[in-house]
Amino acid sequence: MSDDRHTGIDGEHRPFQDAFLDNMVGDWDVRSTVVGQPLRHRCRAAWVLNHQFLRIHFEDATPRPRRGPKAGGDPPYEAFVFIGYDNMSERYVVHWLDGFGGRSSETLGFGGRVRRNGANASITFVFEGPSGPLHNILSWNSRTKRWTMVIRQKDGRGVWSTFATETFERRTPP
Repeated sequence: MSDDRHTGIDGEHRPFQDAFLDNMVGDWDVRSTVVGQPLRHRCRAAWVLNHQFLRIHFEDATPRPRRGPKAGGDPPYEAFVFIGYDNMSERYVVHWLDGFGGRSSETLGFGGRVRRNGANASITFVFEGPSGPLHNILSWNSRTKRWTMVIRQKDGRGVWSTFATETFERRTPP
């Protein structure tokens, strides 16, 4: 097994530099439709862990009626997403950790190269999880300065459907 500190491929002496993801750094308001339901999130993105990962922290901001401690209902959604790059394999990696627990967070996602089309650039992250494949398409529009995310999944019959669509609008300058 090689020591990456000496090969120069990856490691603590080779921070992850990515102009595409630099556009995500900052605070965002996120409007979503998840399984047909409108939701809102706040999100903050920052480089962490020696500039090896972009950490995106999602927090539920959907207005809900006040409920007492015994009223039940779903807890507010929260997620930490870590996007890095594997120089040896030449692909993005993504760890998605959220309040749904270990089962839904066990699958590592991978992304290919950034695809560009005019003002738009995007990465498709592919997750091959226990419930089937899921594609998370993260897109940046350099003209509008907005991000979008579309999450599509394949069911047991092999049919693809859209699980969520999200639009990010900047709250404050980076």
